[in-house]
Amino acid sequence: MTPPRATGRPEIRRDGTWIVFVRHLDAPVEQAWAAVTDPRRLERWIGTWTGDPASGSVAFRMTAEEGMPEEVHHIEACEPPRLLRTRARGEGLDGQDHDWRLEIRLAEDGGGTALHLAQFLPEAAWAHSIGPGWDYYLDRLVAAETGGDVAAVDFGRDYHPALVPAYEQRFPLAPRRP
Repeated sequence: MTPPRATGRPEIRRDGTWIVFVRHLDAPVEQAWAAVTDPRRLERWIGTWTGDPASGSVAFRMTAEEGMPEEVHHIEACEPPRLLRTRARGEGLDGQDHDWRLEIRLAEDGGGTALHLAQFLPEAAWAHSIGPGWDYYLDRLVAAETGGDVAAVDFGRDYHPALVPAYEQRFPLAPRRP
């Protein structure tokens, strides 16, 4: 496996700062959509969900990490096979309750699909942990979709803390006021 790269970049939107990642999948957009929405395919690289999406929410559990709690994701937008936007409440990196807002956009790209994943950042410093995490999971997605060894993608050895300095540069902390 080639050494992982920090691929997340900041994007300023009306509601604040987001961290955005792009991956290319050598598959039509409909297959890429299934890779990020079908519970059986999701389970290969990140987790699975249960429930009825028509109700407006599903219960999602990350299975690639031990002991992760189930989170209810409210579906804010679902436009197959192009857009999925969800919001979940949960504990943030500061120990406080926050909204976890995620957005996945898919577009045809040179015979395959460009996947854009974005996550809202309540604080820029969160990118220092969230960035390596999403690089890890998106590399697992690519491995799962190309028949690679998902288990060879090792977070603790290859992603964190190795990618943290790149995210510290891209998402500098605001100076503290005296």
